[in-house]
Amino acid sequence: MIGKRLFDLVSSSLGLIVVSPLLSIIAIWIKIDSPGPIIFQQTRVGKGGKEFKIYKFRTMFVNAETLGKSITVGNDFRITKAGKLLRKYKLDELPQLVNVFKGEMSLVGPRPEVPRYVAFYTSEQRQVLKIRPGITDLASIRFRNESEILAQSEDPEAFYINNIIPQKIALNQQYIQRASLATDLIIIWQTIAALFKNDLLP
Repeated sequence: MIGKRLFDLVSSSLGLIVVSPLLSIIAIWIKIDSPGPIIFQQTRVGKGGKEFKIYKFRTMFVNAETLGKSITVGNDFRITKAGKLLRKYKLDELPQLVNVFKGEMSLVGPRPEVPRYVAFYTSEQRQVLKIRPGITDLASIRFRNESEILAQSEDPEAFYINNIIPQKIALNQQYIQRASLATDLIIIWQTIAALFKNDLLP
């Protein structure tokens, strides 16, 4: 695990330096596109069940959480014009390199959930909280079009809780069993590849 932390620390540091010009451009775009803060912070559940603030570029209008659920469905009316593109290419996740640098997250690991949905985890499912959450994971690749899937359900939140969450956790449990630096590099590569494909990777 020391090697994984070192990899995360070096990668997040270099990543923040390399993408700093892009971060600046996105920040200006968000500010011009709609009123409100550039960075969106949300409480998520991390390693050991400890809560932390995850950082994202804001892709929704201010106070969007008071206008709907914690999940986004299809063409959610709360998403800004800039937000649509940022979400499509996962650029809104870039500020999480700071979470990785701080040790709250890893580059690869189970995506951290909001406390509301973690409350539905069984004792077995909570095993995924034994490791640091990540910016990307197998579930992120598998459910690349999650909002579109939810849009097809009559009750998106119930479908998310009863169907998608269990599948995500199952994938995360598979990852934990074979976690290694090589596995992380493969997942990172698959994530990048998935951003430029219309279909999900198998």
